[in-house]
Amino acid sequence: MSPVLHDPGMTVMDPPPAMSSPPGPPAITAAESSAASAAPLPYGPILSLLLRPLQRGFLFLNRSFVAPLMRHGLGRLVGNPLTGHLMLLRTRGHRSGLLREAPLGYVIRDGAVYCVAGYGRPTPWFQNLVADPNVEVILPTRRFLGQAVPVTDPVEWLGAYRALIGSFGIVGRAVVGDVRRLDDATLLERHRSLPVVRITPGHGDSPLVPGPFDPGGLGWILPYGATLVLGLLLIRRTGGHRPR
Repeated sequence: MSPVLHDPGMTVMDPPPAMSSPPGPPAITAAESSAASAAPLPYGPILSLLLRPLQRGFLFLNRSFVAPLMRHGLGRLVGNPLTGHLMLLRTRGHRSGLLREAPLGYVIRDGAVYCVAGYGRPTPWFQNLVADPNVEVILPTRRFLGQAVPVTDPVEWLGAYRALIGSFGIVGRAVVGDVRRLDDATLLERHRSLPVVRITPGHGDSPLVPGPFDPGGLGWILPYGATLVLGLLLIRRTGGHRPR
């Protein structure tokens, strides 16, 4: 599963609690949106041709497996340094007004959550939060209501984007390449078509700090280690009862 290219969002029945927040950022102008949408995505020709099929595939996988796990507090079971860690983002459909969910790769920096729209500005969940920045985030060990703001400062974008791709592990590098080899100017030129979003918890919430099951933590060792131990015990047990 790629933490870069993810489900554009699906409808669920239970809405998050209402949130009273200050007004969000100014809406992106039509000219800015059109120019950004026309910018090429930083993928090779083969992957670019596969974007739509991948989108449909992730829609099925996330609807049937990933989102239900995270919704029920089991998100810690699906994250590791090799394939990345996932959160569940809840937005409101900018046309339908219905609740939408999208599992996304993320990092925690400076008290906020950052994520990236892998399909560019047309990504449905990105369009939703531009229209209504009030969102809900479900992390592996906590959830919160917050304000989602597209990052416009180049320095902030660079820091968050590098951290995001680094946290996605081998899957992230397979999709967008090794960005560590690119200088800042080249990275901005080639990858700025992928919007980075900062999500800050609402007033009154406790400070957002990385936990053991977030990117950079070691909590992933527990479920994967337990699975490995159980597998070895099962192999040992069945191996001792081979037919003669």
